[in-house]
Amino acid sequence: MLFVFVFSLFMDQDKGPDLAIHKFFKKILNNESIDLYGDGTTKRDYTYIEDLIDGLIKGLNYINNHEEIFEIINLGNNTPISLNEMVNTIYTVLNKEKNINFLPMQPGDVNITYADISKAKKLINYEPKTTFKKGIEKFADWYNK
Repeated sequence: MLFVFVFSLFMDQDKGPDLAIHKFFKKILNNESIDLYGDGTTKRDYTYIEDLIDGLIKGLNYINNHEEIFEIINLGNNTPISLNEMVNTIYTVLNKEKNINFLPMQPGDVNITYADISKAKKLINYEPKTTFKKGIEKFADWYNK
């Protein structure tokens, strides 16, 4: 058995309209301001869908080639991106002027989350290939269709 934890998935499809990236795109393209909670230094590990699919396929292959296993792996990008960097990347890719409202950090939010993918690299040769900027560019191409 192989358990997989996925970190902050994003994709170039209409599967996450409630997620921050999707919300920010919509507001920015409509020339609306966006709300950021905290000072923008919180970080998350954004995983592009193609990298997740690659990891899942490699995980299935690993299960098929090993008997009686029990492993837990993280699939992520292992490169935390700050909220400021995320928003700046979106504004840059969309070629829009920034319009940001900074609000107090929400109770219970954490400063940083990211995947330690060292075990996935070792067991299934997992290696994410999509940079955050490239994933945002792909998302923008899809969103603007």
